[in-house]
Amino acid sequence: METIIRGAGWFLLPLGFCSLLAAFIVAERLLALRAARVLPAEALELILAGDFAAIAKAFPRSAAGKIVAFALRENPDREALAAYARLECSRMERGLFVLDSVVAIAPLIGLFGTVYGLFTLFPETGGLPDQASLTRGVGLALTTTMLGLFIAMPALFADNWISRKIDVLASRLALLVERLDARER
Repeated sequence: METIIRGAGWFLLPLGFCSLLAAFIVAERLLALRAARVLPAEALELILAGDFAAIAKAFPRSAAGKIVAFALRENPDREALAAYARLECSRMERGLFVLDSVVAIAPLIGLFGTVYGLFTLFPETGGLPDQASLTRGVGLALTTTMLGLFIAMPALFADNWISRKIDVLASRLALLVERLDARER
């Protein structure tokens, strides 16, 4: 581990920042996208039963509860209700652009470290590098590439998993909107 830290040089700072940022976004989104915060299982049963007032009362802080409260309070037309539901869905996607950026930037930082490491192999005087310079340069090149990919791959997996979870939750909220729109006004 010490070899990796020493081998990455100053590139460890931006790569470490990317790693921490990705971990924070993933943890925050996992907490924010729990069923209890978006659409509890009990609320789904109440939606199918058509008991919307109970949803607004029992789950006022969930996305489903907010949509139902808006529908009961404002009695909006279909487009306004759908727009409000899209607003709640967009809140579920908060911060994912940062995770997407980490997925793209971490390997680029690693690639930059590779280029920099190879650049250091060529001394200003010309000729061949000495053994220590060669070892440092190649070590920097390999370490930064490895770390960039090591950060990007799990971040990409988490981003895809979170995006799929949002799609599933959004489809359930779409069912809620359909049921709310079909109710007697």
